[in-house]
Amino acid sequence: MDEKLIQRLESAVARLEALSTGFRPGGAPESGEDVVTDPSILAFDDLMGQYFARVLSAAEKIGGQVLEVTKILKEAFSVQRELLVKVKQTQKPDLAGLAEFLKPLNEVIMKANALTEGRRSDFFNHLKAAADSLSALAWIAFTGKDCGMSMPIAHVEESWQMAEFYNNKVLVEYRNKDPNHVEWAKAIKELYLPGLRDYVKSFYPLGPVWSVTGKTTASAAPKASPPPKTSAPGAPAPPPPPPASLFSSEPSQASSSKPKAGMAAVFQEINSGKPVTLGLKKVTDDMKTKNRADRVGIVGSSEKRGPTASPSFSKTGPPKLELQMGRKWVVENQIGRKNLVIDDCDAKQSVYIFGCKDSVLQIQGKVNNITVDKCTKLGVVFRDVVAAFEIVNSNGVEVQCQGSAPTISVDNTGGCLLYLNKDSLGTSITTAKSSEINVLVPDAGSDGDWVEHALPQQFVHLFKDGRFETTPVSHSGG
Repeated sequence: MDEKLIQRLESAVARLEALSTGFRPGGAPESGEDVVTDPSILAFDDLMGQYFARVLSAAEKIGGQVLEVTKILKEAFSVQRELLVKVKQTQKPDLAGLAEFLKPLNEVIMKANALTEGRRSDFFNHLKAAADSLSALAWIAFTGKDCGMSMPIAHVEESWQMAEFYNNKVLVEYRNKDPNHVEWAKAIKELYLPGLRDYVKSFYPLGPVWSVTGKTTASAAPKASPPPKTSAPGAPAPPPPPPASLFSSEPSQASSSKPKAGMAAVFQEINSGKPVTLGLKKVTDDMKTKNRADRVGIVGSSEKRGPTASPSFSKTGPPKLELQMGRKWVVENQIGRKNLVIDDCDAKQSVYIFGCKDSVLQIQGKVNNITVDKCTKLGVVFRDVVAAFEIVNSNGVEVQCQGSAPTISVDNTGGCLLYLNKDSLGTSITTAKSSEINVLVPDAGSDGDWVEHALPQQFVHLFKDGRFETTPVSHSGG
């Protein structure tokens, strides 16, 4: 008999035995032995065995940074297991206590984010997919409908959306190059959807169930027989700020007109992902010591020299992410921001994105329309639009539709990649004065694969029967 099947049968028997012991009177806290045989803990171990084993197997074949970030991923899930054990032995903490309780998870997430900073890696999309996916583990911070977070199941699904933006890039880049990368990308998605989502749905749909008579957070017992943790030597430990600092969030990162509170602020801070070079100033020509204009041997003409050219984005004003007049979200001049989120929106509001560069914006929920104007290297992940998604005067834009969009319009744009899911295949796409427009749709015959279609940008016009007939030029790769 298959070894994996035997292991799963043994786990099922252990669960039944745990259920047969019944409930303890008076809500007595569970002991270490009781906790590790609890059905929810055994199911989490099954989750790791069934789904994470595939991720790790593919990562070991790839090696390098992909294996490194996968080990951090494993460490994060191990920490989650430890927290689940601790929840059953601990009374529900206050806000400051919850921040302290979540600190181990915070540290692992920061370790994963650190891999995405600095010099851009050849495996940047792998690193971002893994690092962004870890915010899904924050479902354990849900304390009620007023805590500022989505319900646990919805939180897992929403957290994966941003990670999927980079995960899809891995699938597209390596689909014809290396099957190990494709397997890694497919496996990490299944780890969360359906893996973690179904686990949360089965055991914690309303959030963690804390012990009624257990210990407080400060005096909780040590972790009960956790699985061995994978260490990542050399990873810098985050500075130990007081608990209150975890709840601060920078204004430009805010995703609604109201300041976030509670655990939403905690994990907004964790996922800010600010690059280490964000605060550096541009070195202009007059600051350089090599090839300075005042040291050349030939005397130039007396014409005035203009000021040193600077990126157009720096002239347009400060960065914005705000709701204006309750009807229009304005996202302007965001540069190098990979974790922009709009989550407090409705179908009557519009989103206008202008002058952004090298950034990624996630729009959670349905909005009326979205416009991208004069942006470069911008990624937009959205769920549903009522009217249209428009892209004008832009370059290198990537758009991922996870719901439905009646119309997508691309005008005067060079380089646009559109990801359509199965619910948005009926979208009408119009293009004008644009080039390199590629649309990726799910492969009907393979789960998780994408098929890329290049929209024509050359046309043949023939005069026939008193009028012109226009047909696109098709190229065969024979």
